[in-house]
Amino acid sequence: MLAATMFLVVITLGACGSSSDATGIDRIQQNGVLRIGTEGTYAPFSYHDPATNELVGYDVEVAEAVAERLGVQPVFVETPWDSIFAALGADRFDVVANQVTITPERQDLYDLSEPYAIGEGVIVTRADDDSITSLDDLAGKTTAQSATSNWAQVARDAGANVEAVEGFTQAITLLGQGRVDATVNDSLSVYAYLASTGDTSVKIAAQTGEQSEQGFAANKDSGLMDAINGAINDLKADGTLAAISQKYLDANVAGGPTAEAAGGTAPSAWRLILDNLWPMAKATITATIPLTIISFVIGLVIALGVALARLSNNRVVSAIARFYVSVIRGTPLLVQLFIIFYAFPELNITIDPFPAAVIAFSLNVGGYAAEVIRAAILSVPKGQWEAAETIGFGYVTTLRRIILPQAARTAVPPLSNTLISLVKDTSLASTILVTELLRTAQIAAAPTFEFFALYGAAAVYYFIVCQILSFAQTRVEGRLDRFVAK
Repeated sequence: MLAATMFLVVITLGACGSSSDATGIDRIQQNGVLRIGTEGTYAPFSYHDPATNELVGYDVEVAEAVAERLGVQPVFVETPWDSIFAALGADRFDVVANQVTITPERQDLYDLSEPYAIGEGVIVTRADDDSITSLDDLAGKTTAQSATSNWAQVARDAGANVEAVEGFTQAITLLGQGRVDATVNDSLSVYAYLASTGDTSVKIAAQTGEQSEQGFAANKDSGLMDAINGAINDLKADGTLAAISQKYLDANVAGGPTAEAAGGTAPSAWRLILDNLWPMAKATITATIPLTIISFVIGLVIALGVALARLSNNRVVSAIARFYVSVIRGTPLLVQLFIIFYAFPELNITIDPFPAAVIAFSLNVGGYAAEVIRAAILSVPKGQWEAAETIGFGYVTTLRRIILPQAARTAVPPLSNTLISLVKDTSLASTILVTELLRTAQIAAAPTFEFFALYGAAAVYYFIVCQILSFAQTRVEGRLDRFVAK
């Protein structure tokens, strides 16, 4: 019961009020803000400029131009592609601007605008691979595709085995490493990649014969598309779209397929690491570490309550605590994060990213640490309880002054492991819009595809934090051992 009560209290504290009943363009213009969902790691459409760290890209500038025509301010909400439609459904933003391909299936589920970019489907292979020259040749081959993209279905329909990745950047990396045979994507992404990196290890092996049209997406019956379509048509007519596409893609993609762009050069891996040492350190200090500490402290409070409930003679209380532990240990942490952040808005409970991460991590720590604390309490001889009772100590006093101090010595090592694991688990918070260490590394790697360099640097930061915690654990254990008879 205690665990359930704490759960409800934490959820209530983190929840905001339900959104206004007003819908459509009138609500947007009344608020003066258009909330736009985008990846922020999908160069050159949506990424962070390495020099300024500002969010830029073709889709970003198009969205800004549309917002300007609507007379509102654009506010970008960065979200991983595979959860971007879940976030849209949870009202985290009003529209998606992230190269959303217009398909009949999506038109049934969402409001889609007129296209602001047009390309064609292409098959990319390694430069030395001549085994794929048409879509039919994908049969039996392995391709890397974003699981929710239309190109994944194109590859499946051709008989390919599809490996799911987060986006084009990961797909092209797996291809270069020889882990997959090909990737299917629109020509816009491919030409943009070749223009920004000058990569000669891959090539366009064939066309799929399908044209791709990209537009804005909003929830069904949003009442936004008439105004957005009008803005897009104005931007096409006055040449704004063409100018933006030339800026980022060296071609006019607003009204037809692009031509192959010239290759470019990317900064060195060491330069990228040096330029991003401070941004990653800042993310560690301001997001990863606070998220770890707050979640662990709250989680310990929950764990103590649940452990005591598990030891209770009241069968109902004990059963509730046992059920809570079973749920937490029986479901993935990522699923718990998604339920709290993306599913709760369907119950009119909307929680901001950082509090949502704190709630999920705290509940997760509570479930695992509860069993550690319970085992530590059970390790204290029952004679200690009896001795405390004979000198008049009550239950709470006995726990506080006799049992818990002795149990702490047993619990510290496994609880320290839980804390260290939590540091690494905070990387999952990037999936619910928290810009922590891993997300910062992803943002830095996206424009240049230097994943090994930036992810390696992030791994060093995680290692340093974990080593500091391991040192602290040793000191705490040594302090507790001082009062143990040898």
